[in-house]
Amino acid sequence: MSRYVVVIGGGPAGTAAAESALRHGATVTLIDSNEALGGQYNRRIPAAFGVRRPLSIGHGYAASERTARLLSGHPRCEYLSLAAVYQIERHPEGGCPAVRLLIGIEGDQREHRVVQGDALIIATGAYDRVCPFPGWDLPGVYTAGAAQTLAKTQRVLVGRTVLLSGTGPFLLPVAQSLAEGGARIPAILEANPGRRIVEQWTARPWELRHSANKAMELIEYAACGVRHRIPVRTSHAVVAVAGDGRVEEATVARLDENWTPIPGSHTTVPVDAVAVSHGFTPQHELAVAAGARLTADGFVQVGADQQTTAEYVWAAGEITGIGGSQVSAVEGAIAGTAAAGATANRALRARHRTAEQFVARLAAAHPLRPGVLTWSRPETVVCRCEGTTRGELAAAWSRSGGDSYRPAKLATRAGLGPCQGRMCAATIEALRERECADTSTATTTPGLAAATPAWRPLAAPIRLRELAELAELDNAATGPAEPPCVTPQRP
Repeated sequence: MSRYVVVIGGGPAGTAAAESALRHGATVTLIDSNEALGGQYNRRIPAAFGVRRPLSIGHGYAASERTARLLSGHPRCEYLSLAAVYQIERHPEGGCPAVRLLIGIEGDQREHRVVQGDALIIATGAYDRVCPFPGWDLPGVYTAGAAQTLAKTQRVLVGRTVLLSGTGPFLLPVAQSLAEGGARIPAILEANPGRRIVEQWTARPWELRHSANKAMELIEYAACGVRHRIPVRTSHAVVAVAGDGRVEEATVARLDENWTPIPGSHTTVPVDAVAVSHGFTPQHELAVAAGARLTADGFVQVGADQQTTAEYVWAAGEITGIGGSQVSAVEGAIAGTAAAGATANRALRARHRTAEQFVARLAAAHPLRPGVLTWSRPETVVCRCEGTTRGELAAAWSRSGGDSYRPAKLATRAGLGPCQGRMCAATIEALRERECADTSTATTTPGLAAATPAWRPLAAPIRLRELAELAELDNAATGPAEPPCVTPQRP
């Protein structure tokens, strides 16, 4: 008997999971919040724009197109685009969790759906993390992912002169997208030291033998950097920006191994935009709602076949560890095979072991170091939704003793805005631990957690009108549990 597999996420991990599950006889519902499959890696300019070369920026578009056609036209696959999963409901008597979603454009009339299968695969990916520094809330400061998305999908540059700063190889394709679009890139600033990066990537090279395509991409990015004269400077970062109403200059500092700026090393660079990425934050809310445990650094904990600690639930891609599109696809294939009730073959297992090595190497070569917390000042905004500054948080921790995040959250509203702490919660927790640490027992940590656990009853924006419609639909489906209570009137 074939299984019914529900996959959340239309990026490399989700599409690979769906394709693998179909190959092993399962029936699949693939839920994607975007208009077309591909995720961040394969975002492209809309066909309606009529561009002659719509796939000129990026990699893997041909393979992504073939997979998209296969999934959208497969008789056992239902593809739901523009579908926002707002809630995961655990089965009261065990069994696979139910997925509640809204289909359509936010603000329009959206269709309610409840999907429940025999297995659930969560592949919701990750997004750029940016740690606060003076001026980071000025217009002209972008996440690297946003800058790349605008270049890929709209052919819009975030600026004519764009400085890239952060850590990780993701900065390289972003620089390529901007440079090929016509922007001038004064430099790519990698916060981690070059020695650490080289040591991690060159040790035991045979363990990465299945990642040859990554080496080819690196060569292409290097050629682009040479062609456009883009220098890469390690142990450097943008630690402040300034300008009259928008970014006009960036302050660049040399960093020690802990990412603390070295006194006397600060210089200013005239720019009109800065693209920043201090690693990535896993989008793990749905996995937490499904009952999955997280690792100490905030990623979803999985076993050898990508199954989470929650029964009937698998996870793949960036929510289990940052590794890029190829690693995500391998993990998705493993998860799809296992969720369909099959066993991965030897070749796929070998690729999976290499993928795990790649994730570990990436984390070791490009960690987020605690010195980044020294960049902000008391007047620096930490929670952008509510405008909460570091000084206001410190005052709240001083009053409450800093025992937990919640008292400061209630006192300052930090993390209560539209993003619900997605952008600031991990940084606030790291700042709290630093501000309230017992210096006599504090130890130097190897890096900061990518995320803090976040369980949210509603994982996506939903209007009150839509909630009311949902209640009406539930009542119509089940009927009232008991007759309505009527208060007797006095004679």
